[in-house]
Amino acid sequence: MRSSRIAPFVAASAVAALIPALAPATASAAENPLSQYLQQKPAWHRCDTAMPAAFQCATIKVPLDYSRPGGQKLNLAISRLKSSTKKERRGVLLLNPGGPGGSGIDMPQQLASELPKTVKGKYDLIGFDPRGIGQSSPVSCGLTPKEQNWERAYKAETFAKDVKWARTVAEKCTAKQGDKLRHITTRNTARDMDVIRAVLGEKKISYLGYSYGTYLGAVYAQMFPERADRFVLDSAVDPARVWRGMIQVWAEGTEPAFTRWTEWTAKRNSTYKLGKTPEAVRKTFYDLVAQADRKPIDLDGAVLTGDDIRSSSRGMFFSVRDAAEWIVELKKAAAGKPPSAVREPKTPTPLPPSFGRTVPSDNGDAGFWSVVCADTRNWPRDPEQYRSDAIRDKGKYPLYGDFASNIKPCAFWKKNGSEPATTIDNKVGALILQNEWDPQTPLTSGQGLRRAMKGSKMVTVVGGVGHGIYGSKSCADKTATAYLTTGKLPAKEVTCQAAPAVRERSGANLLPLPAPHGIPGMVSRF
Repeated sequence: MRSSRIAPFVAASAVAALIPALAPATASAAENPLSQYLQQKPAWHRCDTAMPAAFQCATIKVPLDYSRPGGQKLNLAISRLKSSTKKERRGVLLLNPGGPGGSGIDMPQQLASELPKTVKGKYDLIGFDPRGIGQSSPVSCGLTPKEQNWERAYKAETFAKDVKWARTVAEKCTAKQGDKLRHITTRNTARDMDVIRAVLGEKKISYLGYSYGTYLGAVYAQMFPERADRFVLDSAVDPARVWRGMIQVWAEGTEPAFTRWTEWTAKRNSTYKLGKTPEAVRKTFYDLVAQADRKPIDLDGAVLTGDDIRSSSRGMFFSVRDAAEWIVELKKAAAGKPPSAVREPKTPTPLPPSFGRTVPSDNGDAGFWSVVCADTRNWPRDPEQYRSDAIRDKGKYPLYGDFASNIKPCAFWKKNGSEPATTIDNKVGALILQNEWDPQTPLTSGQGLRRAMKGSKMVTVVGGVGHGIYGSKSCADKTATAYLTTGKLPAKEVTCQAAPAVRERSGANLLPLPAPHGIPGMVSRF
């Protein structure tokens, strides 16, 4: 990691450090340069006429650059559902759905029916759109739908086009956003969270973060440990692998899931007829990939190449029954046979409401690249490094290795002034929840966060499938609820068994969390 650019951010870190050591509310700007932000009074109002009156929204201001709090400001959209009882109220529970690029403004309303009454009695549920996302001064790079497609298989003959695409995305983002880009980072979003805390008049915050939200929560706990109360980190990102490593871990985690699927399917050959042995099932799948490479397969109007099949099925193999049924339909389509008479409809996760405001169509993707490229300096700059890594990883992880390691826009991102990635190494108490078969943040990722947060405890759902646990009626819910309501972490690590039905079939996103706009579904995001 380069060190020549660390010095300009000493000032930023120093200003951020003022937040946890807040002066009294009457402090002047001279005493605390952030006082203009910390003393804001949100103008709460009904979020939308289609929403309950109790669901309130407001907009506050945060500095674009925390080292220059008197400079440009960003809007930060926040929301709340107040606790159901004043007597039992403990404080606020900030919520984040993941991403980077996911809107969280509607999470209080979405999770209100999923969380236990005891939790809702303890906390005001607080949602917010992270900086650059949704209603919080959204970023846009002006990307076309084609440019938003970043799952690109490595091929020698198309690599030059992939390099051109990556460079184009980076250049369009720079041209459209300029200096703003280097400030759309996890560290600055954590600083924004502490402004929210101060604005709400709280000494500490509790937190429930899913997926990327686990990393955001870990960064907050690292930067402001004395302000972190009860933190639940659900479906965890390994902080040692942000961010290229977390994309690559998808390929690493998919191979054992694929092997498990071939074993499960072989035992049910009388039902699916995909092969009597795991080796035969594997061959059936890769024969379909090879056939689609020669001539794309039309499946329900979607024309799929072999690369399309590999990328589309990556997350599906974690849900063995779903995968088997999908491959059966693909095999029929490849043979020119009509689809099954009864097909389970796939309902996409709806986008969060805009509350009358327009959000750029590429905001999810622009926000995603802004964070993953600016958070760390560890992205290789030489396209040939991506080429060699993609070739290597396609050999090691045939399903998705080349997609994960192929070139990304971060190779050409303007890094001037970006801070180093946060090193997570603390004893802050937190509860980590992790499914054994999570397609987005595999088990190894949760174990990585557990190692970094030495004061935490982890609940592993053995046989658990899917991304997002708490609120999905999982066996982990009881432990999470007890922690949020009593503050007591388990004395030791916890394992519990997923229900048999969950072991076989589970959507990629169990909870009503918003999927970032752009690439559909949670399977392309953390």
